[in-house]
Amino acid sequence: MKRHYGRWLTVAVLAAIAFGVVKSLAQNPQLEWDVVGQYLSDGLILEGLGETVVLAILSMVGATAIGLLFGFFRLSTNPVLRTVGSLYVWVFRSVPALIQILFWGNLALFAPRLGLGIPGTGLTLFSAPTNDVLSPFAASVVALSIANGAYLAEIIRSGLMSVDEGQHLASSALGLTWWQAQRKVILPQALRVMIPPAGNQFITLLKETSLVSVIAGGDILSKAENISGYNLRTIELLIVAAIWYLLVTSAATLGQNIIERRTARAQRQQKRKARPAETPVNAQEATR
Repeated sequence: MKRHYGRWLTVAVLAAIAFGVVKSLAQNPQLEWDVVGQYLSDGLILEGLGETVVLAILSMVGATAIGLLFGFFRLSTNPVLRTVGSLYVWVFRSVPALIQILFWGNLALFAPRLGLGIPGTGLTLFSAPTNDVLSPFAASVVALSIANGAYLAEIIRSGLMSVDEGQHLASSALGLTWWQAQRKVILPQALRVMIPPAGNQFITLLKETSLVSVIAGGDILSKAENISGYNLRTIELLIVAAIWYLLVTSAATLGQNIIERRTARAQRQQKRKARPAETPVNAQEATR
């Protein structure tokens, strides 16, 4: 049996480095680990954790809706829609999410009021101060939805393109409308391609929620910064936030793996059912 001494040496070196880092952190006199333990279950921290999860879910729902719309635009035969879709993806993938969050969080600086009316009539159906409509939390949802919608548009586009053209032709032959074909034939097949990158995008979005702390979006990092502002234990509160982000993203990763396995299992079962039963003659020929 071949012995892999290089592998064992690499493991030993990495283990030694990890042990040294952990020991250094544990014995650092500047870090008060009892403060970390105290604030891990603090009410404000847990409130921020809840808002972080809600913010991520709402933003993912919004980003998925936007991504579906512009993903179909990108594949449209209409040159206007295709251009609009390409411009959206180009702009919002190019501008950093932090800038988009700051833009929506400070929208009231150049648009003090938001309103809805009928053009050319002077009739206003709705008007309210911008800060009343776009609270920091609402601005965070809008910014993250739009920013991540650009990435999901490309994920959805690639998933739709992965479906064989014959499926589109077969749907037309069956008399299905465009929407019926997408809902019943195309999108279910595209899901197996879209789920892994979409899951990764959601995990990225969970971490991006920390950016909304710049406009006091109510996330867990905002709460940690507020607490460290009066107890001056900045590093300890950052460690608390990091631990919760680690736990939440780990749970999301586990959920993604479960969904991927179930989707793959369902696809295999569908292929088995769709496969024609083998006749005795065909079976004999296959054994020759």
